[in-house]
Amino acid sequence: MITLYTAATPNGHKVSIALEELGLPYALKVLDLSQGEQKRPEFLAINPNGRIPAIVDHDAGDFAVFESGAILIYLAEKTGRLMPADAKGRSRVLQWLMFQMGGIGPMMGQANVFYRYFPTRIPAAIERYQAESRRLFEVLDTRLAHHEWLAGHYSIADIANWAWVRTHRWSGVSIDGLPHLKRWRDAIRARPAVQRGIERPPAKIDLSRDGEAGSREFSEQARSMLMMGRTSEESQQ
Repeated sequence: MITLYTAATPNGHKVSIALEELGLPYALKVLDLSQGEQKRPEFLAINPNGRIPAIVDHDAGDFAVFESGAILIYLAEKTGRLMPADAKGRSRVLQWLMFQMGGIGPMMGQANVFYRYFPTRIPAAIERYQAESRRLFEVLDTRLAHHEWLAGHYSIADIANWAWVRTHRWSGVSIDGLPHLKRWRDAIRARPAVQRGIERPPAKIDLSRDGEAGSREFSEQARSMLMMGRTSEESQQ
C-alpha cells in the first residue's frame, strides 16, 4: 500500500494518474495548501521541502519519496511499467520527463503567478513566461508530429507533460496551430485511468477552462496567499 500526499495541482495529478495507470493500491491524503498543511512538521518529516506531492511506500519499510518526477521514476521502476528497461528507451523517457520538470512546469508555473495571481500586472513578465511556455509547446508538437507518444511508448513522460499542458488556458497560453499536441492531449485525456487520476483529488475549479466565477475566486485566494508572503503553491506544485 502507498499513501499519496497531494493536492489538486498538475504535479499532484501526475502521481495520481500514474498510480491509476499502474493499478497500485493507494490511500489519498489531501493537504490544504491554503492552510499551510504542507509546512507542518509531520509532513516535513516526509518531504523536507514542504511541497506536494510525496508518497510513502508501506510495502518498502515506509519508504518516503518526494519530488513528482522522482516519484514517477520510483513507481515505474517498482512495477516495471511506463518506462522501458533498456538503456536507450529509459533515457528517452527520462529526457522528456526532465523537459517537463525543467521547462514546461516552471515556465507555466511562473505564467500562472504573473498572469493570474500577482497583485500588480507586469506585462513584460507575463509575456516572457507565456512566450516561453508556447515555445516549449511547439517543441512538443514537433516531436509528436512523428511519434504517437513522446518517448516511443506511452510512459511517465507523457503523464508528466500532459498534466501541465492540459491547463494551458489557465496560463493564458494558446495551443492553436499545434495539431499534433492537440491529438496527443485528447488521446491521453480519453484514457480511463487518466480520467480517474485527475479526480484524485478533484480540483476546486477546472484549470483547463477559464472565465467562470469560481476561477476568479480561486485567483483571488491565491493572490491573498502571495500578499501574505506565501509562494503560490497551487500554481507550481
